[in-house]
Amino acid sequence: MKYISTRGYEKRYTAAEAIILGIAPDGGLFVPEEIPTLSRGDIESMKNMKYYQISAKVLSKYLDGFSEQELLEYTSAAYAEEKWGENTVPLVQMNPYNDREYILELWHGPTCAFKDVALQLLPHLMTASIAKTGAKDKICILTATSGDTGKAALEGFKDLPGTEIIVFYPTGGVSEAQKLQMVTTGGENTHVVAVNGCFDDAQTGVKKIFGDDAFAKELEAKGIRLSSANSINWGRLVPQIAYYVYSYVELLRMEKIEMGEAINIVVPTGNFGNILAAWFAKQMGIPIHKLICASNRNKVLCDFFNNGKYDRNREFYKTTSPSMDILISSNLERLLFEVTECNSGLVVEWMNALYSGGTYTVDPTTLKVLHRMFVGGFADEKGVYKTILDVYDRTDHVIDTHTAVGFNIYNRYHQRSGDEHKTVFASTASPFKFAPAVMDAIRGEGYSNGRSVETVIAELSEESGLEIPEGIKDLSRKEIRHKDVIDKEDMEDKVREILIGG
Repeated sequence: MKYISTRGYEKRYTAAEAIILGIAPDGGLFVPEEIPTLSRGDIESMKNMKYYQISAKVLSKYLDGFSEQELLEYTSAAYAEEKWGENTVPLVQMNPYNDREYILELWHGPTCAFKDVALQLLPHLMTASIAKTGAKDKICILTATSGDTGKAALEGFKDLPGTEIIVFYPTGGVSEAQKLQMVTTGGENTHVVAVNGCFDDAQTGVKKIFGDDAFAKELEAKGIRLSSANSINWGRLVPQIAYYVYSYVELLRMEKIEMGEAINIVVPTGNFGNILAAWFAKQMGIPIHKLICASNRNKVLCDFFNNGKYDRNREFYKTTSPSMDILISSNLERLLFEVTECNSGLVVEWMNALYSGGTYTVDPTTLKVLHRMFVGGFADEKGVYKTILDVYDRTDHVIDTHTAVGFNIYNRYHQRSGDEHKTVFASTASPFKFAPAVMDAIRGEGYSNGRSVETVIAELSEESGLEIPEGIKDLSRKEIRHKDVIDKEDMEDKVREILIGG
């Protein structure tokens, strides 16, 4: 299987080449030429597999040049029990008296966020890809983060031979725990830089650096090549498909559904990669009735799925679910390419309109296709607080602010539609990463004011009975190693300074 650009670049690439490049030369995103399928027999056989085996099976369908045995070695190392516990991504029934709601806990990895699932595996895929292509250059992983990708990427690539990693994050746009996780990161090859602005400023800056041919040649002369750990990199996105396949297999294994029975999947998302992975699982043959796209007050995706107009020209809000504080959802480009039957001309037209005027509108036919699959909704902070408390009261589960956005949108969808399909909620982060907001929801708005983050984390542990994850403990006592703060216009100069000294 080869990979092509969503914007029509003429060359076809191997999976290894696509993973190393991260983004296509024309600025498009890599997608497989065709989407592989899982047969009924494939799905049935997975009932006897552990998570790492299911992951390797799904990856083998997409990654040409990688044997399934090779992939098993990578997934078994990435999802080792000492990193994740006995169950990598537990699927938990929310309430024993409610057979409809299940939560997929994706945050049991080293940094307590769903990004670990892909970013513990990506370094294995990256180093193998380098070997397969014969590349000799040093790889610099260049990434923008809205909070979780940064730390997960830093942990995955820390001290990995032949790599440097540079993470840009928005000042004031991440939680205190997320910030402390990043700026205290060790490793000789790690660099963390705050950017004055929002996530979209950092992400746009990173994309501009990738698209600067002169800078690429400057780096090439020094034996350096850029790649990405954001979900614009196919190697970051494809491991996420596996956990949606796994969730369906688990429901079969638990005898909660019959083979062929469709389910709903609810995903809180800003950059659209996580829910796009669920869409790919559906295209592979996993029976999915509705994909419920949950937004916070930065509801650009919600509005798009309602009326077909993508419009980033709006007020930007800093919310209690900061990983979703995004107005440019990069991975939507992949979906548009697929649902328009690979019409790169239309994609280029829409993306050019987005970057020149901040808006585009899809045609009625495309919107109709999207409406058949997706439901969009949004929740404000008051709704999030109410939902955290409601879920805790009725299920004894403490959820984080992002997962709460998903529950909020689903609850209103269920009341409106009467849809009784079994539903899987993607739980994207540990509640401890957003402890002040979670405790404000449980104990009352303003409760965390004047309390240290560590005090609130300890109180959340006592309230919930959950153990504080290792990735969260004692953050404020760790040495702050990364202190740089720059303007968005200076991002390329900062990369140059880090990599070649000026």
